[in-house]
Amino acid sequence: MNYGFVKVAAAVPLVQVADCFYNIEKIEGLMRQASEKGVQIIAFPELSVTGYTCLDLFAQQTLLDGAEEALLQLVSNTADLDILTIVGVPLRTENRLINAAVVFQKGAIRGVVPKTYLPNYKEFQEQRWFTSVTELRESTISIGEEEYPMGSHLLFRSGRLTAGIEICEDLWVPVPPSSLLAMEGANIIFNLSASNELIGKHAYLRSLICQQSARCMAGYVYASSGFGESSTDLVFAGNGIIAENGNLLTESPRFTMEEQLVISEIDIETLQNDRQVNTSFMYGTSGLPKEKAQVVDFQVRIPDGFSLTRPVDPHPFTPSGEALKERCEEIFHIQVAGLAKRLVHAHAQTAVVGISGGLDSTLALLVTVMTFDALKMPRGQIIGITMPGFGTTDRTYTNACDLIRSLGVTLKEIPIKEACLQHFRDIDHDPSVHDVTYENSQARERTQLLMDVANQKNGLVIGTGDLSELALGWATYNGDHMSMYGVNGSIPKTLVKYLVEWVANHKVDDASRLTLLDIVDTPISPELIPADENGNIKQKTEDLVGPYELHDFFLYHFLRFGSHPSKIYFLAQKAFAGIYDNATVKKWLYTFFRRFFQQQFKRSCLPDGPKVGSVSLSPRGDWRMPSDAVSRLWLEEIERINI
Repeated sequence: MNYGFVKVAAAVPLVQVADCFYNIEKIEGLMRQASEKGVQIIAFPELSVTGYTCLDLFAQQTLLDGAEEALLQLVSNTADLDILTIVGVPLRTENRLINAAVVFQKGAIRGVVPKTYLPNYKEFQEQRWFTSVTELRESTISIGEEEYPMGSHLLFRSGRLTAGIEICEDLWVPVPPSSLLAMEGANIIFNLSASNELIGKHAYLRSLICQQSARCMAGYVYASSGFGESSTDLVFAGNGIIAENGNLLTESPRFTMEEQLVISEIDIETLQNDRQVNTSFMYGTSGLPKEKAQVVDFQVRIPDGFSLTRPVDPHPFTPSGEALKERCEEIFHIQVAGLAKRLVHAHAQTAVVGISGGLDSTLALLVTVMTFDALKMPRGQIIGITMPGFGTTDRTYTNACDLIRSLGVTLKEIPIKEACLQHFRDIDHDPSVHDVTYENSQARERTQLLMDVANQKNGLVIGTGDLSELALGWATYNGDHMSMYGVNGSIPKTLVKYLVEWVANHKVDDASRLTLLDIVDTPISPELIPADENGNIKQKTEDLVGPYELHDFFLYHFLRFGSHPSKIYFLAQKAFAGIYDNATVKKWLYTFFRRFFQQQFKRSCLPDGPKVGSVSLSPRGDWRMPSDAVSRLWLEEIERINI
């Protein structure tokens, strides 16, 4: 597979009811189109060889003989194709008729999966013609002159890919076959369907598919009947839907009078990682059949020139549109709830926040203000301390003071230059040497002041450091690294910006809004080095460690999915095409992994703080890593990447 991706398709062919040879011609055409596009597995709708709406024609031997002959002809005609294909066809076995999914590849049938649950209510009457797989006694079926594996627990495997199949109504029951197939190893479920259209049904169907893909931690490929099915009583709109672990990847337009081919890629690696990490996934195995699922091996073709058609979000932590508004509100609720509990538990009368005029301390102050409002405590009991040092610029100093005042917080200013100069004399350090000692002594001086004021005022020091800084170790150990409660600890830098901007546009008065928007536009900097000759920020974080949008992207795929560096690089190329060249992506990817491993010791003694999203670095929960683990495997893999 290409970086763990399998290219799949849901096909909706044009059909003519009971015209089997017309139908297989259309199926073959879509198979060949899909093969040219690099598709490795394709699914067609339920009973697509005959059409779903044949009704009592299913009792006619002419139709059933024609369906079997057409199926064998389709299999033979496509022997030159590597694509694994799943079509729906009625088949006879054990003196009964089954609604079956037939799997074939390269001129050979690989197996047959009969439908389990036959709807027999309202507009459905499948039990009039078909028999459930649960009523069958045999595990093979005769088609033409050959015998093939048959059963509801057939799995089709190629390396790490394992495909399972269910048919239409199977998805709609309380315990779908796909739930059992997933626990038996299936990581992609294919559903051959003929679901008709009703008002409101489509939205429910989409929700059902996404939920089942999430519950199974699987890819889900759904193909249902479209134009050409009988409209005597029902209408079939043609649905091709592909989902993965709760996310809708792509879908076809409905009610079109043309054939549809919906293509996307399922990421097998991330699905398997989620199953491995979520140890609850296999708890339901007691409900599995006593007999093991039968596995049919096949070979997935690895096409040349693999291309990814599914989008890759360059900012996975920050949704867009209305979803961003909902995300911001929820995040603040979580942060406020966490801080409120800690303040109440500690019987704290005040909260102390060091305000630099940068994004992180601004977000921490906003959370603290909202928490005091929620607890009905006066905002004046929040102490916002600005501590100008050698690198503080007029812009950040002014923004810090203006924000504290406009929010009704108590402002306290404590310059740190003289204290640091005294400290340099004490340790015999030349203040003209702007090295790590010069920088870190300022950060530690500020933290000491915050802690001591909190002791004076019976308060808590609210931490400002964010998730991205923790990942890179961009914090001074026992300096800004330390607090009494860190509200931003699982908020990535890219999201901090949006949170501050959202508050500016929705939650504050005009004075605060202007200040907040200017803070958003200020270059990210620790301001520990003196400003340039024009009084502007000289020390810009992203010049030193790389763009945060890249690092947040790397962090998300590394921690959320356990992805290889080479795969993260591949995804970043697509996500940031036209923004960063390949050499830049590789450079900062190497920096990310080098720093991530080197700086674990800072994360191992992280202050308490609320988990907000799916990615967190708390040593008490999501991320427990030895501080002296070796990064060689990851860095050597990056070095081997050809740009």
